[in-house]
Amino acid sequence: MKILLPVDGSAFTKKMLAYLTTHPELFGTGNTYTLLSVQQPLPPRARAAVGSEIAQGFYAEEGEKVTAPVLKFLGQHGMAVKVIHKVGSAADIIAKTATAGKFDLVVMGSHGHSALGNLVMGSVATRVLANCKTPVLLVR
Repeated sequence: MKILLPVDGSAFTKKMLAYLTTHPELFGTGNTYTLLSVQQPLPPRARAAVGSEIAQGFYAEEGEKVTAPVLKFLGQHGMAVKVIHKVGSAADIIAKTATAGKFDLVVMGSHGHSALGNLVMGSVATRVLANCKTPVLLVR
């Protein structure tokens, strides 16, 4: 199975990873895993002020900060993982990457807000569920 793992370095990502590694009957080493780190774009003026090269370096550095510990953790559990870093709206990028990459499953952490909380604040997980054609497993 081809599984997409969106990560952001939060406690919810850690819960998702704990679930993933404690359920080897579902998520064994026979699957293909891809980490996805999405960085919010810099404001246009800031990007213009620092230049494209520095902005790209910033995005890469921030993505590495998020994915490096996850790679180490999953490597300790015998899981080989690919990494993708992208810039944009997290929910949109996750849904588009899942579809374009023909993933079988997206596994991601969620804050677990109520329906009212999602209505008022919005949620990456809610927007992924609404826009993703790939099955999504939310871990809270």
